[in-house]
Amino acid sequence: MAGRGRVLRMSVELPLWRALAGYRVLTALYAVGLGVTAFDHFVRPWAAVAYYAVLVVWTAVTLPRVTGAERCTRRFLAADLTVAVTGILLTPFTDDPARIAGGGPTLPSIWTAGAVLAFALKGGWRWAAIASTAVAAANLIERGAPTRDTVHNVILVWLASIAIGYVVEVARASERTLARALEIEAATRERERLARDIHDSVLQVLAMVQRRGAVIGGEAAELGRLAGEQEIALRTLVSGGLLPVSRTPLDGEPREESVPDDHGPLDLRTLLAPYAGARVSLAEPGAPVPLPPAAARELAAAVGAALDNVRAHAGENARAWILVEDEPAAIVVTVRDDGPGIPEGRLAEAEGEGRLGVAQSIRGRLRDLGGSAELISVPGQGTEVELTVPKSAEGARGKAEKR
Repeated sequence: MAGRGRVLRMSVELPLWRALAGYRVLTALYAVGLGVTAFDHFVRPWAAVAYYAVLVVWTAVTLPRVTGAERCTRRFLAADLTVAVTGILLTPFTDDPARIAGGGPTLPSIWTAGAVLAFALKGGWRWAAIASTAVAAANLIERGAPTRDTVHNVILVWLASIAIGYVVEVARASERTLARALEIEAATRERERLARDIHDSVLQVLAMVQRRGAVIGGEAAELGRLAGEQEIALRTLVSGGLLPVSRTPLDGEPREESVPDDHGPLDLRTLLAPYAGARVSLAEPGAPVPLPPAAARELAAAVGAALDNVRAHAGENARAWILVEDEPAAIVVTVRDDGPGIPEGRLAEAEGEGRLGVAQSIRGRLRDLGGSAELISVPGQGTEVELTVPKSAEGARGKAEKR
């Protein structure tokens, strides 16, 4: 894929660099030709001849430098611009003042534009603006006073170089987008290939273990249940989603999970994925759901507390659904179950008895994040917990780090 990216970059930029190399050679010859035809007008011809010799040698020696952005270094660009500006400022010293006042060309003539265009190809329109401004200042100093022709030429070079620099930036951005699209396409094809292979082998075996375990019963039933959870996890992975891992491994001990670092936002989906399983369904957006690390972990812990309540009060066979919604200003996670619901007044009674699962593990966490937790329960129709966290939530960072 890296090789493909390099090929794409060459296809976009290489013609521009080749055109610049050809332009520098032709304009160097053009400048020398103008010098030959105006040789009799020079008041100090030896200085003009010396500059033209330097210009020709510099153009020939530096041709490899303008074959690509990698070789066109900042030091080279500065030296190249110095050659152009020096030639402009040297013109009053070598040429007839009357000819200069009449609008005669400078010693480097239009070769100067090549130096400015190198800035545009290397660094975009901002670099082009800097280089063209330096050339404009040198032209105004050479003329002694702004004239109509001088101002016209200065503006023309300034606008042209900035426009070319902007086009180069757009082309590079498009190239990166295309390279990323090709990477995604290649990854998708590979995932589809793996999905076909896994479907023909591993998934069928897991499904068979689940069915046979349910028929045999006993310990085999538990093994079949775990196989069913892993089948769901694997199907989610090969279809392009996150890998939901069963929270209870085969040996019954809690599974150790890797903790992402705190450098930048966390994708909430990666923290909620382990909660999904045979009896817990997870519906999430196709794009990442970023939150500050502390806020993401606290929200995931609140979801875990809600699922613990489902298992404790709705029974081991109850089903639960997790819905993640990425709204413009907040992240909303809804946990719903098909249990018997919570009788009216039961939460207040539990809190009075010192059972603070909902009050602290859920509402307390959301309150620390600047969010809210709404619980809706109808007897016989299950329970729904809606957790809302603002995207700018930072309140739990310090508390989460101290735990």
